[in-house]
Amino acid sequence: MQRTIRYLSHPQILIDPRKPVPNWSLNDLGKKRVANLAKSDALVGTLHVVSSAETKATETAFPLAEALGCAEEIRADMHENDRSATGFLPAKEFEIVANRFFANPDESVRGWETAASAQARIVKEVVTFLRKHPDGDILFVGHGGVGTLLYCHLSGVPISRKYDQVPGGGL
Repeated sequence: MQRTIRYLSHPQILIDPRKPVPNWSLNDLGKKRVANLAKSDALVGTLHVVSSAETKATETAFPLAEALGCAEEIRADMHENDRSATGFLPAKEFEIVANRFFANPDESVRGWETAASAQARIVKEVVTFLRKHPDGDILFVGHGGVGTLLYCHLSGVPISRKYDQVPGGGL
């Protein structure tokens, strides 16, 4: 039996330097994109929606699960790479640190979780869920950084930012 497994990064967010990054919400464009996806037939047949516990991911996953008539399962270890050591960084500084994160996967950059550790964590979460649910289409909802790390692992390529999504969360 063939099935489809998808990974979706949350769309655009409302950046609030006063809040911890995991508590950031979707902005109006991000919410509109989720609503449009929920109304479409793009995910028909999906039986499981699996989400990071971060607010922006659950705000993406819940409407999709509701539209599909399936439960949303929260997996805390699907979170974005742990950047709590720095918290919010202005865009230019963030891009510099993110470049170092991907370029030196075994090194903690400014106290961030290493890319290698984040990759091992997201791969473990996905594999664990797939083993428990061997049938049916699945949608994983998460984040760009760990999504890139998952892609690198599944594609058999070294960790590299060249596979990362563009800044700003896409079109």
